[in-house]
Amino acid sequence: MTGPLVVVDTSEIREGRLEELRAAVAEMASFVREHEPDPIVYQVFFSADEQRMTVVQIHPDTASMERHMDVAREVFAPFAELLDLRTVDVYGEPSARILDQLRRKAQMLGTATVEVHDLQAGFARIEVSAEVAAPKL
Repeated sequence: MTGPLVVVDTSEIREGRLEELRAAVAEMASFVREHEPDPIVYQVFFSADEQRMTVVQIHPDTASMERHMDVAREVFAPFAELLDLRTVDVYGEPSARILDQLRRKAQMLGTATVEVHDLQAGFARIEVSAEVAAPKL
């Protein structure tokens, strides 16, 4: 894929687990920042009533998302006690590998569906440099 990949997932926060979840997502965001140079956006939002969590990721390409799923996979498991993953929406053209990885994550963390949304029109003003697009060795 030549364009960016956007992944948005939503979860219901388990009762009584909000403070643990706050700490876990702060740790996860730091982990992604420190171990993954490629994501353009990785942000976690809580609803005003603190019942739902939304994670927004923008990757420059599918390779970046695949690396994210490989690197962060081990960090996902503890979240199963803190939330119930409900939806995973993918905007762009994910690889078959990404879809498989997301479906496995959905099974581990809840009852989420994984839905792909095809681009119909528009553009992205995201320039991907060779440094960002190339994996770091």
